[in-house]
Amino acid sequence: MRILLSIAIFLIFPFVSNAQIGGEDEVYLNGDRIEAQFNGGGMDKFYEYINKEFDFSKVTKKGKMIVAFTVDIDGSVKNIKVVQFMDIESATEIIRVLKKCPKWVSAKRGGKPISIEIKLPLDFK
Repeated sequence: MRILLSIAIFLIFPFVSNAQIGGEDEVYLNGDRIEAQFNGGGMDKFYEYINKEFDFSKVTKKGKMIVAFTVDIDGSVKNIKVVQFMDIESATEIIRVLKKCPKWVSAKRGGKPISIEIKLPLDFK
């Protein structure tokens, strides 16, 4: 009897373990991704915003800066990180500009909003 019970459990277990994907996980498995938008456009509009708001007098060295941030499901900019920078002044200035950034239209997958991370390279010459 114990052997029969063990075989029954062994046969049923794989069916139970395959049924765990559902809910929010389906967002990442189904549907095409629609990119986040800034002020009715894409990254070109965001670079226009950066050029308008950034105080270039804060840049003391030439070089490349890389900033990473998250556009959350509500469109707000969060988790700002300066990955690569030339000087503290320019890094502080880009953080200031990103903190006051207006909301984006969030990215979507399968019709549902998702948060995405953006890495933004900036060259100062």
